[in-house]
Amino acid sequence: MNPLLSMFQSAGPEAFSKMSCQTAPYFSTINPLISELETNHCVVQFPFAKEVTNHMGTVHAIAMCNAAELAAGVMTTVSIPTGARWIPKGMTVEYLAKAKTDLTARASGEGIDWSSEGDKIVPVDVTDTDGKTVFTARITMNIKLS
Repeated sequence: MNPLLSMFQSAGPEAFSKMSCQTAPYFSTINPLISELETNHCVVQFPFAKEVTNHMGTVHAIAMCNAAELAAGVMTTVSIPTGARWIPKGMTVEYLAKAKTDLTARASGEGIDWSSEGDKIVPVDVTDTDGKTVFTARITMNIKLS
């Protein structure tokens, strides 16, 4: 089993999320909760708060990018072969609706061939509390095998 996935399972979502933010402090700006994590799947939730809003009082686009990158990165880490490495190369996003509630980012690695090197596109959808998709990201992860 992947060591990070094992850590998630033993520490639990709250403690694991705090440890993730200590490792990469910028993620703490959205106060995330990595609520689900398994191979090819990660769910990150973050609360609606003044600190993540824009001038219109809705969730700022970059806060949603932050959640998408966290979900995609953690999911990629537990999905790639042992010893492999990854780095994000790019992100294409679409803002589909104003986000005015707590949000949930879901990264999916289904159908991605993690066993080969190169660029892999990781889709992430962000939904509001009504289940409406407010934002999508397609994150290019460059995979290097050891």
